[in-house]
Amino acid sequence: PPDWVLVDGNRVPKKLAEGGKAEAVVKGDAKSYAIAAASILAKVVRDRIMYELDREYPKYGFGQHKGYGVPAHLTAIAEHGPCPAHRRTFAPIKHMV
Repeated sequence: PPDWVLVDGNRVPKKLAEGGKAEAVVKGDAKSYAIAAASILAKVVRDRIMYELDREYPKYGFGQHKGYGVPAHLTAIAEHGPCPAHRRTFAPIKHMV
């Protein structure tokens, strides 16, 4: 387990707060090199996952919109229904299932 966790935002998630080894840093990516680097790594990993999903589910255009709720993504969901990768908590999908 880490000795200390920096969280980019204004609150520490409950499970981290319980351990008392975390700190919320508002605009953390502008104030901490560690948070900025983690943000870049997370984006790169997420983009790679979206490209993999695009190959697996090409009808949805994950490679273009990276899963954001842009009109093209919402149209694809309306036309094809949600795929297994879609979060069931995503508002447009929550109403479909």
